[in-house]
Amino acid sequence: MSSKDEAREFLISRRAQITPAEVGLPDWGDERRVPGLRREEVADLAGVSVGYYTRLERGEIGGASESVLDAIARALRLTDIEREHLFDLARRSAVIPTPSERHEHTEVRSTLRRLVDSIGMPAIVQTPRLDLVAANGLGRLLFAPVFEDARGANFARFNYLDPRARDFYVDWPLARRTGAAILRREAGRDPLDEGLTELIGELSTLSPLFREDWARRDVHEHRTGTKGFIHPEVGRLDLAFEVLETPGDSAHRLITYSAEPGTEAADTLAILGSLAAERHDG
Repeated sequence: MSSKDEAREFLISRRAQITPAEVGLPDWGDERRVPGLRREEVADLAGVSVGYYTRLERGEIGGASESVLDAIARALRLTDIEREHLFDLARRSAVIPTPSERHEHTEVRSTLRRLVDSIGMPAIVQTPRLDLVAANGLGRLLFAPVFEDARGANFARFNYLDPRARDFYVDWPLARRTGAAILRREAGRDPLDEGLTELIGELSTLSPLFREDWARRDVHEHRTGTKGFIHPEVGRLDLAFEVLETPGDSAHRLITYSAEPGTEAADTLAILGSLAAERHDG
């Protein structure tokens, strides 16, 4: 999809998700032809003309100023990540695309591998397209089902194509949709990433659920939060995660998982650690 088409569909999808009541507009009970806000309502909230907003929603955002994009983001109540995505789409529309080298160097640095191995909690290295490229013993055992995929360890592929994913997550639909949203966010950043394009094509061909989730046009980026897993060997684990950027290496992100001390999750994680140590020693 072109940058213009992507921008158009993204703005339309965000506008459709907002009701007049959410932005303080009166609802006169009239039948609305479209879900969410009308174009003129968004234009009024953003302080731009209806004609100008209509051009933006047609995908002509390449020349929009930062202040206008900010106003549109506020009017549509975009999250920080959605706002960043909108700005990425505007930048893409304003320049002639050239092949990116962002993911050309995929080898994990030896120093990063040593760091991962030294961490006393589950730790993994992940690419922006959700490839799982390194892990310490705890991380490898935590995500054993993902690593077992003969096609390569990739969270999106596991979530949509491996039947075990339904039982691996406490909330599989959320995990699944989040993966699609992360891929769309990355596509907004780097539309010429051939590996990402191939992955999206593969999932679109093989998974009706991916096609459904992709059509939502949600965007997401993992930074910090909690995830619930149902591990096949130790049971439920509710873990906090932190995503750490690796300076000078945009192709890899370090992610750690931890449990609140004194909780059932901490006890279960300790059992998982014991299993990992036994298998390492064995």
